[in-house]
Amino acid sequence: MPSPINRVFFSEYVLDILEEVYEPAEDSFLFADNLVTNEDDAVIDMGTGCGILGIIAAGKGAKVLAVDINPWAVQCAKENANLNHVSDKMFCVQGDLFSPIRKDARFDVIMFNAPYLPSERDEECSWLERAWSGGQSGRQTIDRFINDIPKHLKPNGKLFLLQSSFSDISDTFHRLTEKNLRGIIVAEKTLPFFESVILIEAEFMSTSADES
Repeated sequence: MPSPINRVFFSEYVLDILEEVYEPAEDSFLFADNLVTNEDDAVIDMGTGCGILGIIAAGKGAKVLAVDINPWAVQCAKENANLNHVSDKMFCVQGDLFSPIRKDARFDVIMFNAPYLPSERDEECSWLERAWSGGQSGRQTIDRFINDIPKHLKPNGKLFLLQSSFSDISDTFHRLTEKNLRGIIVAEKTLPFFESVILIEAEFMSTSADES
C-alpha cells in the first residue's frame, strides 16, 4: 500500500494523503467552505479522494457513503475517517460512479468534485490522473454522473457539483434541466490561466423525481 506523502489541515480536520490520491486544493476547499448538510442526512460523496468532503459531512452528523474508482483513494478515505473519528458515520466503497450503489437507494445530498479538465484520457491514465482528467471535452465523467442523478436523489434532495469553466458550464445547466433539476452557482473561484472552478447546487423543479 502507498505511504502517506503529505498531511493536510483544513479547519479542525487532519488528512493524510497517499500516493496516487488527489491532494485537496483550491477546488476542494471552495467546495468544503460551501457544503451544506444536516444531521442524519444520507449523503453520497462521489469521487471521495482523500475523503475531505465526506468527513466534513460526517462530522456534522450525516451518514456518508464515500465512493471512488481509485482503490488507493478508498483506502485513504477510510484511514482519514478513522483519523478524524467519523468512521462510524462514513462507509467507503470502490466503484465507478453509481455502479456499487443499490438501484433503489436515494440520498438527501449527492456531492461530486468531478474530473473536469479537458485531456487526452486513455487506458494508460494513472489513478491520480483520473481524479482530474475529464476526456477531450472535460465532460466525460460529468455527463455520465448527471444522467444517473434522478435515480438516486430524494425528491427534496440537493446536488452539489464542482467543475471547471473549461468544461462548459452552460452544458451542465442544460443537462440538469433535461433531468428536471434547477441549478444555481453558489460559489466560484478564479484560478491561474483563465480558469474558474464553479460549485453548482441543484434540486428537482417539482416534488417528484423524474427518472426518465
